Amino acid sequence: MKKPELLVPAGSLEVLKIAVVYGADAVYIGGEAFGLRAKAHNFDRDEMAEGIRFAHEHGVKVHVTVNIFAHNKDLEGIREYLGELKELRPDALIIADPAVFTMAREICPEIDIHISTQSNNTNYETFLFWHRLGAKRVVTARELSLEEIREIRAHVPDDLEIETFVHGAMCISYSGRCLLSNYFTGRDANQGACTHPCRWKYAVVEETRPGEYMPVYENERGTYIFNSKDLCMIDRLDDIVSAGVDSMKIEGRMKTALYVATVARTYRKALDDLFTDPKIYKDNMDWYLDQISNCTYRQFTTGFFYGKPDADSQIYDSNTYIKEYTYLGFAEEITPEGLVRITQRNKFTRGETIEVMKPDGRNIQTAVEAIYDEEGCETESAPHPQQKLYVRLNADVDKYDILRRPEQNV
Repeated sequence: MKKPELLVPAGSLEVLKIAVVYGADAVYIGGEAFGLRAKAHNFDRDEMAEGIRFAHEHGVKVHVTVNIFAHNKDLEGIREYLGELKELRPDALIIADPAVFTMAREICPEIDIHISTQSNNTNYETFLFWHRLGAKRVVTARELSLEEIREIRAHVPDDLEIETFVHGAMCISYSGRCLLSNYFTGRDANQGACTHPCRWKYAVVEETRPGEYMPVYENERGTYIFNSKDLCMIDRLDDIVSAGVDSMKIEGRMKTALYVATVARTYRKALDDLFTDPKIYKDNMDWYLDQISNCTYRQFTTGFFYGKPDADSQIYDSNTYIKEYTYLGFAEEITPEGLVRITQRNKFTRGETIEVMKPDGRNIQTAVEAIYDEEGCETESAPHPQQKLYVRLNADVDKYDILRRPEQNV
């Protein structure tokens, strides 16, 4: 069996570095325009250059999204952007629109092109179509079963790679082509500005009785009729591998460094264990499932991989995330005095017990012995996010270790 690539999202330079350190074989990022996550922090030119350099120094590839469906007004800007990417030299461009594909082949033919899931890639003839045009990889539509992916693999050349989402949020609309956001708010999901109306709570109003809201019941527990559970295949990686998938993709360019580190680390270990010895993979399953629940997540589903899911297995009764840990920051530097320099993300106080999360799978409980501001003045707490702090902990901490606080309401 061929070992698949682990492809991890990064919505900022900080998260890219965490993804690389915590186990990604490749990361995918977006620039400030022409990707489908316009509300993410995204990367300016200098950040993208630094991110590509950092990833390549660690043997990790970088894929850049240029996957909007372009309107006429976008075309000139896309040409200029592709010219910039030619100079930055990422490893691949993720593209959905045939016009953008054509321009990319013309402007930067030396960069591999991957066809986005947004292109509705549901059969092997579509894969062959893109391969004939020069695509290196095609991302499967999320509506495909493993059996359909196996059939595609059997009908396409070995040098055409297959990429498949294995973890993260699922869109209610076919291959992500949603019109709800544009209809309700004027923000186009296919231009990167989705407002996620599928997560809203809906009711029915009868025409002659305005103001009388009747709930829409899926069952006795809730009314979130468009919500999907999150995809999770951590316990089915052997099935993904046997289907002939070349790249396992994690969703989440809007997610925090803690989320990305947790998911990347867990899938990295699970994939490595599977290829070391399938018995080790099976024996460690409880650890994977426990760790994957230690970040912000919704209830889980296997999506369409085993056939069309029924409502009970796919739709759930709340749009609320379960939160078991709070992200405090990561070790940006260890000073000669042993202090940990972080950019604080959430409040914590001296004397608290927190956890140090390490890339190798260890989680170490430690006490916060002291907190200092940038001027070196000791403080009792760190109430303001984004400030630079120096923290003394009673544990060994290395650069890029993550600091997190367990929540009590789990």
